[in-house]
Amino acid sequence: MGRRRTPELYRAPFPLYALRVDPSAGLLIAAGGGGAAKTGIKNGVHFLQLEQINGRLSASLLHSHDTETRATMNLALAGNILAAGQDAHCQLLRFQIHQQKGKNKAEKAGSKEQGPRQRKGAAPAEKKSGAETHQEGVEFSVENLQEVQTDFSRDPLQKVVCFNHDNTLLATGGTDGCIRVWKVPTLEKVLEFKAHEGEIEDLALGPDGKLVTVGWDLKASVWQKDQLVTQLHWQENGPTFSNTPYRYQACRFGQVPDQPAGLRLFTVQIPHKRLRQPPPCYLTAWDGSTFLPLRTRPCGHEVISCLSVSESGTFLGLGTVTGSVAIYIAFSLQRLYYVKEAHGIVVTDVAFLPEKGRGPELLGSHETALFSVAVDSRCQLHLLPSRRSAPVWLLLLLCVGLIVMTILLLQSAFPGFL
Repeated sequence: MGRRRTPELYRAPFPLYALRVDPSAGLLIAAGGGGAAKTGIKNGVHFLQLEQINGRLSASLLHSHDTETRATMNLALAGNILAAGQDAHCQLLRFQIHQQKGKNKAEKAGSKEQGPRQRKGAAPAEKKSGAETHQEGVEFSVENLQEVQTDFSRDPLQKVVCFNHDNTLLATGGTDGCIRVWKVPTLEKVLEFKAHEGEIEDLALGPDGKLVTVGWDLKASVWQKDQLVTQLHWQENGPTFSNTPYRYQACRFGQVPDQPAGLRLFTVQIPHKRLRQPPPCYLTAWDGSTFLPLRTRPCGHEVISCLSVSESGTFLGLGTVTGSVAIYIAFSLQRLYYVKEAHGIVVTDVAFLPEKGRGPELLGSHETALFSVAVDSRCQLHLLPSRRSAPVWLLLLLCVGLIVMTILLLQSAFPGFL
């Protein structure tokens, strides 16, 4: 049986590192680049328009925003504001879309045949803040709002960025082990504290203001502002490995399906050192209020590189350093979907198509859609078909029929049974 093939949704002219989905406009935002090295590889943020064409989800380039000499390594999205981690800095971008009037059907048809139209003007105009491009009657602009340095280590690098629940604050973490919290959109610093000895690998902000951080010091900590609330211990009710130290690779909050007030935390644990015979990685689900582990399951021997939780909290998406992509059920941590080496190189980010906005329209008959990007410059689409389930009334009818047949068989085998 051949390897499962996944649709290639888009190929960028540079390595891709970060991915976000805007459900209101149906935009897929992919970012990356070659960095400051003079290799000829550009740096940018690409805005892709998602649409259903002949029953298939497709993406076309709507706008390309040049980030000059900085590659975007991580992204956070709040409405139409992007927080982009570029080297040791965080750049706030605001994008806007306007439908142009006066385009007739013939013009639109002609533009489709020609493909995406390139931005007018000389090449240097691409580097201007708020440069615009036009495609099929759509006017798109990107504005640079603010920029601030967020990491101050010897080799500074912002590794993660995250908005809070109401998008008024922004938290960043990097190689110096410090968490810094900033006001949006002024980027005025409101909090700074040392969270880990060594690099911060990931962080997650909960709706109650609690902050979870994971780092290279093998710790996962829960904070209320700069006060340590507790530390996570995933092996309390799970497997123990005396000779194999594990570290937390990723953390994400997620809703509990059908429980509006419910909250779960999900973490990924990977071996801290590479071994010839690698032990398994693990997924853990935590109670979002007590931070006690609920269940832990192995998720394969490929080292996990990134984690995403669907908007409803139903699914988990995983990418690996060997290019594989998987989808798990959040409740049971069972795997539903897996593509081995879908990218063939490290998967740098994964993101689900949200269930709100244009999500249901774009999803079609599928249960969920996961996007993945990698250093191979490709964005791939992973579709999970709807799982068919029988109606309750049909199951009850079958049970009644089974009982009746059992009684009839017993009556025929043993006359006078009833």
